[in-house]
Amino acid sequence: MSFRRKLLLVFALTVFLSVAGVALLVQWVTRNAFEKTENQRTAALVAQFQREFSRRGDDVARRVDAIAASDSVTRMATALNGTSSDFAEYFDLARSTAESHQLDFLEIVDRKGSIISSAQWAAKFGYPEPGFESLSTSVDEGPFLKLEELQDSTALGLFAAHAVRAGENSVYVIGGRRLDKNFLAALDLPADMRALLYQNRGDRFSPDLLLDPAASGGAAELNHPANKFAPLVEAVRKYNQEITAIVDWSSDRADEEVFHAIPLRGIGKDHPLLGILLIGNSRRSYVELKRRIRDSALLVGGGGIVLAILLSSWASARVTRPVVQLARAAQDVASGNWNASVHVEGHDEVAQLAESFNSMTRELLAHKERLVQSERVAAWPELARRLAHELKNPLFPLQLTVENLIRARSQSPEMFEEIFHESSRTLLAEISNLKAIIGRFSEFSKMPQPQLQLVQVNEIVETVARLFQSQFQAEGRAAIVCRLALDPHLPQIVADPELLHRALSNLVLNAMDAMPNGGTLTLRTRSEDAKVIVAIADTGSGLTREECERIFTPYYTSKQHGTGLGLAIVQSVISDHGGTISVQSEPGKGSVFVIELPNHVDARQATFTNAEETAGKLPV
Repeated sequence: MSFRRKLLLVFALTVFLSVAGVALLVQWVTRNAFEKTENQRTAALVAQFQREFSRRGDDVARRVDAIAASDSVTRMATALNGTSSDFAEYFDLARSTAESHQLDFLEIVDRKGSIISSAQWAAKFGYPEPGFESLSTSVDEGPFLKLEELQDSTALGLFAAHAVRAGENSVYVIGGRRLDKNFLAALDLPADMRALLYQNRGDRFSPDLLLDPAASGGAAELNHPANKFAPLVEAVRKYNQEITAIVDWSSDRADEEVFHAIPLRGIGKDHPLLGILLIGNSRRSYVELKRRIRDSALLVGGGGIVLAILLSSWASARVTRPVVQLARAAQDVASGNWNASVHVEGHDEVAQLAESFNSMTRELLAHKERLVQSERVAAWPELARRLAHELKNPLFPLQLTVENLIRARSQSPEMFEEIFHESSRTLLAEISNLKAIIGRFSEFSKMPQPQLQLVQVNEIVETVARLFQSQFQAEGRAAIVCRLALDPHLPQIVADPELLHRALSNLVLNAMDAMPNGGTLTLRTRSEDAKVIVAIADTGSGLTREECERIFTPYYTSKQHGTGLGLAIVQSVISDHGGTISVQSEPGKGSVFVIELPNHVDARQATFTNAEETAGKLPV
């Protein structure tokens, strides 16, 4: 990844993370504020419910106390004191008294718990009052909740009880008013809050038991499906404590409501769960605010990224362009152009770096010239030593042969003819050896400059493989299997096909010498990063680390009869093409020679070379 792209990425990430962090922080603060406000409003509504509950309870208690003190109830209590009078004469007493005192429920119960008169269900007279034991202990203790059984249903009411004593006996007056939609409608609710009441009857949730003051009819006419409250009601039943949950009415999150379910318990030892107060708080304002925050964050983030692109472009012009120039100049130096330099502008750190680079290249060029001169001076003694060593080997048998001829001529004239023929063959063989040695040194000293043209490396590799095919399977030596793994999409490069053919042939011969007992020779090609790569791999004896470091040095050889010039010639050819060659090897595991050739050589040079070949000026 280029420095410019990295700079763009850093700017974009910085803006994105900053905007995302601010958006998340604002959302977190907003959520906490919403929850705090919601809890405060819920607490206020619960307090209002409790005040209304207490107010109505006190009103019910006053009405019950007034009924207990009335003459009709007092006379009835006196008449029933110690007697077993017929309750039928008091059949309508509770109903008429309840109507006059505006109570929904009213029952008069004797000391044994039998109903004397009932306003809500007249046919109950004479029957025992359910839960009378708990009711009798709650006398004069204030209002309480009670689930009252009616003729065709049940109703939740707010009740009060008062005992009327006549002698040793008592008569109990139990009266109350419904806890219904009218009670809920009396609560002063904010626009986005509402209160519902669920009457806890039966083992399963029933929508008919849910009261919503906003609905004109029963549960079937609720603003939302009542079954949505079933999990919340069941949770309160199960855990018998206040539960808070979010109820979603549609796929739009703005329609969600946060409901606080508050259990309402009755009197008695177990305080049975009689009802559940559901206080709902709409999340629309919070969700819409959250959406606005998100949209604003996206808008700001998008603008920030655009700004980051503009800033990165500006920074690229001011920062990355000199860096790119430095990188290109460094690549030129690495490829052999030691005259590369960078234009210096300004006085900042980048300009100082460019000036240091130019100074470095000048120093390198000066060192290179001195090094070349030193190498030229040092090459002559080494060349003379190597040449003397190579010529000394055939000169010694030449000297012995001539001395044998002189001795035979003087001592054994009759055998001279036979010795002459034998010595002549020896002389001719050694002279031929001398010519070969001189030819190899002459060949190395006269390496031609590459005659560049467009070539396909795969074709050269295939030609070399065909050339040595007969030697791979030659009689008298172990067979070598040659495998080709050529990239079919390999691009053409500008090179000298004859010199490349010569370099690859030397490497194949070198690999064959490393496999005297046979093996596998693999020739591979591939394209990678504007380079064409050729690999020659063998399964021979391999090389040591020291041999790998010195193997391309002229005159160095590990072979008994080698001149040490073959791989030096290969390296010279590859260097003249602007490429590199390296070796990877371990003893006993074979060797891999890797050639990397650039495929971006100056096209004008290739065009000129092709024109020369067409005109017949290239050497054949």
